[in-house]
Amino acid sequence: MEPLCRGHLIARLARSGEDLARAQALRWRAFRAPLAGVAARAGRDVDAFDARCLHLLVEDGREGGELLATCRLLPLASGAAIGQSYAAQYYDLTRLQFYPAPMLEVGRFCTRAGPVDSDALRLAWGALARFVDDRGVALMFGASSFAGTDPAAYVAAFTHLARHHLGPARWMPRVKAPDVVCYGANLAKALPLAPTATIPAAAMPAQIPPLLRSYLAMGGWVSDHAVVDRDMQTLHVFTGVEIAAIPPARARLLRALAGQQEAAVPS
Repeated sequence: MEPLCRGHLIARLARSGEDLARAQALRWRAFRAPLAGVAARAGRDVDAFDARCLHLLVEDGREGGELLATCRLLPLASGAAIGQSYAAQYYDLTRLQFYPAPMLEVGRFCTRAGPVDSDALRLAWGALARFVDDRGVALMFGASSFAGTDPAAYVAAFTHLARHHLGPARWMPRVKAPDVVCYGANLAKALPLAPTATIPAAAMPAQIPPLLRSYLAMGGWVSDHAVVDRDMQTLHVFTGVEIAAIPPARARLLRALAGQQEAAVPS
């Protein structure tokens, strides 16, 4: 993928070990430092999947070249390779093994500390759109995280997901992780769901994280349970976005961000 430039901002794939180290350092500050209470101390978030993935960087092209956002990308030729994904550690993805087209796992999406640069985020989505289009990706997926491991804090969010955004049965992940929160209609006893009257059908609870909001706005769907991840101190839900199902208005928006006549995904 060629670099995507807007003003002083540049979105590109990592080209060196130094690029990867910068991405890992930003991930550490976003995901690991808050857990240890040492946000100013240097560190790197590293795992075995880094070597398998491509790494998207959004940086300030002016002097200093600050890294503003990053995520990692794992292209898969089809569902037959789904077992190689990060998500496959936590979810039984047997049904997705039959997905017939190219897929893309997006993970470790984060931004620098402080106010989020909306232009940098838009450029990141534009670069993802270009990547998806270039690779002919039909399904984008990943794990969307909620901070903390107490499900009681997210009753409204899980209720909303259960009622409005569950994935299709033919692709639905099954439970694999030992510690999960089930919120599907048939498993409501595992987590008391909020009364319907308290959550208007059209409203999206504020508890739903921004990244998951973006996926849901694309027509994305989620698993019927959340995984309790003690290592990352999060609750996360499997999230899928089928490219062909994205609303046309959203596709047009990213089409412009990607600088293409046609784009595959919206922001």
